[in-house]
Amino acid sequence: MRRIFTEYAAGRSPRAIAKALNSDGVAGPSGKPWGASTIHGNWRRGTGILNNELYVGRLVWNRLRYSKDPNTGKRVSRMNPAAALITQPVPDLRIIDDALWAAVKTRQGAHQDLVERTEDGYRLNATHRRRYLFSGLLTCGACGGGYTITGNDRYGCANYRNRGTCDNKTVIRRQELEARVLAGLKDKLLAPVLVKEFIAEFHVELNRRNHESELGYEASRRELAETERKIASILRAIEDGVYTGSTKDRLLQLEKRKTELEAMKSVAPTPRLHPNLADLYARKVARLEEALNEPEAREQAAEALRALIDEIRLTPDSGCVLQIELYGELGAILAIGQDTNANRPGGVPRRFSLVAGRGFEPLTFRL
Repeated sequence: MRRIFTEYAAGRSPRAIAKALNSDGVAGPSGKPWGASTIHGNWRRGTGILNNELYVGRLVWNRLRYSKDPNTGKRVSRMNPAAALITQPVPDLRIIDDALWAAVKTRQGAHQDLVERTEDGYRLNATHRRRYLFSGLLTCGACGGGYTITGNDRYGCANYRNRGTCDNKTVIRRQELEARVLAGLKDKLLAPVLVKEFIAEFHVELNRRNHESELGYEASRRELAETERKIASILRAIEDGVYTGSTKDRLLQLEKRKTELEAMKSVAPTPRLHPNLADLYARKVARLEEALNEPEAREQAAEALRALIDEIRLTPDSGCVLQIELYGELGAILAIGQDTNANRPGGVPRRFSLVAGRGFEPLTFRL
């Protein structure tokens, strides 16, 4: 712990300290590798190595209170006011002197300004990274950790950058990754087997809707004939001298319904076959990237695509080349008709792979 405090006070970042500790084989809390967040923690809540007052001989408790959220049923924590904190001196547990503790607090103070609240909100909010198309879906095939934005709009292995526990230092520009994955998806989606599958499913759905439409059309035709018969019957009764106020009201109701049914009858069922279905499908697939770049449709299109993807695994192959494997329901869709043994139990494909790296064109994505 003294090493962490000393190096941080000397200007070393929590990330660099964590990587050095892992490199030297120093076990972290619970035997897990060190991470930057384990060191810097949350200064407001007193979490993290650098905020633990136990190291200067003070035991503090009652920082938090817990309650259950009535909407979600989850247990949530809330900070207690400073007056509610209970502090007990434990000088026998001190391992950090006051001067080193003060140096650490001084350096932390320089960073705390970023998270202080102003009239416009938290200053740090201005630096929050946006949620990109594949945020949260990218993993490192070498260590299983996340592939995250590492700076300059590039994706890299978080464990390599933050902990030094992975040897995969291959990075890829976000725009390149997104463009190549989308190009590969479009290429695979245009496979003849998938086009055939789309046309078949389109016909099934279209015929189902038309069948329902025809049933409704026939029911309307029968009701129209029955309504006309009732109107004729009332008119005959009026001619025979049978007339009351209720007769007039009923006749008006039937005339109104007749008008509605005649309008429904004039709408003929749609045709069972759709011309140029293959071209229609190709146009929809070609618009995939376009939809993701349209402000009005971007969010909905992105969420629809992300809902079909469980994981995009990036594994270094050779040199600066990354092998990309996509797992999820979209992988199952794209694997239809493909010769792949990457199946889950039951024989349902769950992934397909794309090769992405420097120096090749998007259309060379392959299974």
